[in-house]
Amino acid sequence: MESPQGRKRKQQARIHKPAYAKLFPVRSLTICLSFFVFVLFISSDRLPVHKGVSFRPVLRTSTLSILPAFLTGNGGAGATSTSLYPPLVVEGRVLMPDHLMLIVSTKLTPPVDNLDCVYYDLVLEQAVLRPVLSVDEYHQFKSIVRCHLPPLNFSASVNLRGRQRGRLGSVVVERRDWLLRHNQSVVPSWDRVVYEAVLDWNAPIRNVAVFAKGLNLKPHREADARKFRCHFSLTDFDEHHRGLFVFTTRAISAAQETVRCLLPRGILNNPEKAKDIHVTVSRRGDDNGAGDAPLPSIAKVQNTISRQGKSGRGKYELCACTMLWNQAAFLREWIAYHSWLGIERWFIYDNNSDDELEEVIDELNLLDYNITRHAWPWVKTQEAGFSHCALRAKHECKWLGLFDVDEFFYFPHDRGQDIPGPNSLRALVMNYTDSPTYAEIRTACHSYGPSGLTSPPSQGVTVGYTCRLEAPERHKSIVRPELLHTTLLNAVHHFRLQDGYRYLDLPESKAVVNHYKYQAWDTFKAKFFRRVSTYVTNWQEDQNKGSKDRAPGLGTEAIEPPNWRLRFCEVWDTGLKDFVMANFADSASGFLPWERSLV
Repeated sequence: MESPQGRKRKQQARIHKPAYAKLFPVRSLTICLSFFVFVLFISSDRLPVHKGVSFRPVLRTSTLSILPAFLTGNGGAGATSTSLYPPLVVEGRVLMPDHLMLIVSTKLTPPVDNLDCVYYDLVLEQAVLRPVLSVDEYHQFKSIVRCHLPPLNFSASVNLRGRQRGRLGSVVVERRDWLLRHNQSVVPSWDRVVYEAVLDWNAPIRNVAVFAKGLNLKPHREADARKFRCHFSLTDFDEHHRGLFVFTTRAISAAQETVRCLLPRGILNNPEKAKDIHVTVSRRGDDNGAGDAPLPSIAKVQNTISRQGKSGRGKYELCACTMLWNQAAFLREWIAYHSWLGIERWFIYDNNSDDELEEVIDELNLLDYNITRHAWPWVKTQEAGFSHCALRAKHECKWLGLFDVDEFFYFPHDRGQDIPGPNSLRALVMNYTDSPTYAEIRTACHSYGPSGLTSPPSQGVTVGYTCRLEAPERHKSIVRPELLHTTLLNAVHHFRLQDGYRYLDLPESKAVVNHYKYQAWDTFKAKFFRRVSTYVTNWQEDQNKGSKDRAPGLGTEAIEPPNWRLRFCEVWDTGLKDFVMANFADSASGFLPWERSLV
């Protein structure tokens, strides 16, 4: 029973409680203070907001929640390994085709044997724990955590916790904490989301390039930028399109999955202020329509500029960019060969690989190959990924090659001609670095077949596959990234260039690309289950059977066709094989560099 003195102290506390505390509850006061902080932060310049920028305050429900200690990795009875993880804040959740992706504000280091995904049962109001699938670095200081898809009747508002001794399965959640689950944002689908945003600081008009799925723009065509707006917020935009204290700016270009928008004045004067500000995109309606609501978004503005190129001595002459999935087995050969030809810098966009890609890259970097791996988890986004890479590379590289790990540049030569030597590809592009005309160099591709093999060649694709189709298929490009069109329009094989510039077609007698497209069946069939290009039809779908992206006569099932090993064999061509053996093989053992351990 409470003592008379205790009741007296409570009465006195109520009597002396400040009047403003009755008028402004703590939550309301917090929102008001956040409002003024954001306005001062984003508009700290004395000048008015940039032309084309408007301010629109929007109130929303906070996505912050208070969880029991055992659900946040902060300890609790029986905790044994929670000290491995700092407090885990989930910044965003996206339902991918085969998993739930969580973006975490903390950099986590694999292995993740002591980390669980926490699922909330909508019927029984309890939490179920399952081990995470994988963890990946994201934007240098954050992480991507992949969880199983939520079971039926479970919320997609999944959280994380450090595992405790003997606790796995179901745990009861207090009612208060259960109700807070419904305030956590989830992007309901991977194909309708704003997923990346990058500052383009050195453009003639400083802007942010926003990458979004769900705009349904026509492939390879420029859209009307006047129909789009970007919205900047202190908090995230969820499936209800809510954001806290929004600045709106107009778009200056729009194409495919990329929309460029102006920046609020505060960011224009200080790019550091843009870091981690939430951004989304909306489409304006016509004169009779209200337009589309802003897309759900997990994107925060990133500044990927490298202010110095090669050790402070300017830009690299030649860089390369690729997007891949589970291609670690082929990376050593591709990197070693093209580095010999003169490529100095590598951008690897990893599209959800689960092989040994990171380990291979680490080994190569120990040998000074200068490779950066960039986690790119977004599905069907190769064109957008190349646009993103071009933005990064233009601050570091004079020329950027965009090609796959099964594609190899080769310089044919006849008897009596000089044999191409080290750095020959770099020397080629340097001839056009100061050209007032050319901003892209295109090289024809020859497609190679299995060449009679039934298993991957131990010496690599350049030596193992020697039979190809006679006629070339398509081309690959090396571009000057600072001279690409504002829209960053590309068809994977080439980009749209700024007005006044054009491409140079190299004759096949001077250079070709050997594309080892149709390999031994066990290697080739993996392409059935994974295509990264945005607009290429999935081979398992019964359409576009005549497309060059398909293997002729292959059909829509991953079943080895009759006589596959001898298909696509019209011309026996050992030119690159002979060149590789002459320039790369060890004189004593005959081994090639990518055959030996790189440790």
